[in-house]
Amino acid sequence: MEPLSIDEIRGSFVNSTRSLVKAMTPPPGFTELPWESLDFLGWRDPKAPNRGYLVVRRDDGVTGIALNTQATSKPRRGTGLCDLCNTAHQITDVALFAARRAGKPGREGNTVGTYMCADLACSLYLRGLRDLDVPQGETISPERRIDRLAGRLDTFVTRVLS
Repeated sequence: MEPLSIDEIRGSFVNSTRSLVKAMTPPPGFTELPWESLDFLGWRDPKAPNRGYLVVRRDDGVTGIALNTQATSKPRRGTGLCDLCNTAHQITDVALFAARRAGKPGREGNTVGTYMCADLACSLYLRGLRDLDVPQGETISPERRIDRLAGRLDTFVTRVLS
């Protein structure tokens, strides 16, 4: 992913109010992000832990999506799977994120949801740059998994925009 400025990120959101975008906390360590290893920029807001952000470059420019999730109140056991990168995690490390649809449907309360890595670091898991606590069952190459992530990410963004 090509590096983005904070202003580009703030101007990219398609499903959020100006006041929420203004209140958004940039990703921790923004100036040291490994842009060359990212397929999208995703982070949880440290000041609002139930809020997350996903920013992706597409053919028509940069698209930002505000996400919401709920914190779990008690520890759960088991494993979960991220719908974007197909990485297995402890169940507490996968979260259901909901995104308000863009435009009129979103203003009417329509949302799109999917399970994602709770820290939104799919790109880093696929490249082996973040350690995993759960053995992975897939044996396909990282390149193939990265291609599949791109397709699933595009599908999710398209659902938010439609």
